[in-house]
Amino acid sequence: MMAINETGFEAFEEMLDFEEDLKIQVHELDNGTVVVDAGVEAEGGLWAGIYLSRLCMADLADIQIIPCDVKGISIPGVQVTTDHPAISCMASQCAMWQIKVDKYFAMGSGPARVLARKTKDLYEKLGFEEFSDVGVLVLESNKLPDSKVASHIAEKCGIDPADLRLAVAPTDSIAGLVQVSARVVETGLHKLFTMGFDINAITSGWGKAPISPIMGDATMCMGSSNDAIIYGGETYYTLKYEDPEELQQYLKGMPSEASRDYGAPFYKTFKAAGFDFFKVDHNMFAPARVVMNELKSRRTFVSGRINPDVLMESFNIEAVNQTH
Repeated sequence: MMAINETGFEAFEEMLDFEEDLKIQVHELDNGTVVVDAGVEAEGGLWAGIYLSRLCMADLADIQIIPCDVKGISIPGVQVTTDHPAISCMASQCAMWQIKVDKYFAMGSGPARVLARKTKDLYEKLGFEEFSDVGVLVLESNKLPDSKVASHIAEKCGIDPADLRLAVAPTDSIAGLVQVSARVVETGLHKLFTMGFDINAITSGWGKAPISPIMGDATMCMGSSNDAIIYGGETYYTLKYEDPEELQQYLKGMPSEASRDYGAPFYKTFKAAGFDFFKVDHNMFAPARVVMNELKSRRTFVSGRINPDVLMESFNIEAVNQTH
């Protein structure tokens, strides 16, 4: 079994060596928990976002900044490659831990989730468990955690607070937007998981997605960062599946365009739903295009499409004409 909290811990310690270069701030709480601020009060940036993404995936993926084309305009994007998709994406990266302590709220991602068994049924289906003396978690929040929050997390993980490492960035920060786009492979796996697909059959995953510009408040950036995957995310999976025809049926329902809410920027859809997630079709949370290479039949299937027009609107990209 992989020791994903140990690999995540090593990546966290490496991050501390580049505090100035990454434009992050490092704090040690009264209980010994070390917190990295990558965008709450610290400036952070693209490189900090790469480290956050590595932490989310327990450092079991190669993650790079690449150029992405949106209607002839090059903007930064992120590329993710992993040969451990079920563990790096679902056991670690998936944001399934809602952390609520008094008035503090954050969504937790990263290897420490497995220590707290968030969520239990997922780990049972993956056949994965881990016990560790250290824990690493990435928090999506606009506030830094205090000792009470850190002690709560450590208690759920069954570790000492001094052995807990936390990294924090809000959605409307550069680093925060990078780590959302780096969920492109995970988003496809999560969609398959909700469809009842055995994601242990997937042997490797690759994906890329543009990184949303900062274009509004936290809610608007949440919308545009989702759109980066929904309308601009591309994924490629290799897998072994006994029935290629059944696999094609899964693939038809997998891309975001299979959703009834497809076609408008997510913020507009969310606003029309009264900002109630339960009123939004969750089939929408999927990559724009999915390619699957089935290794037994040696056939490759494609479903979905990129939608640059919605990305232009969502990212609020404006052309400034020059006169000569």
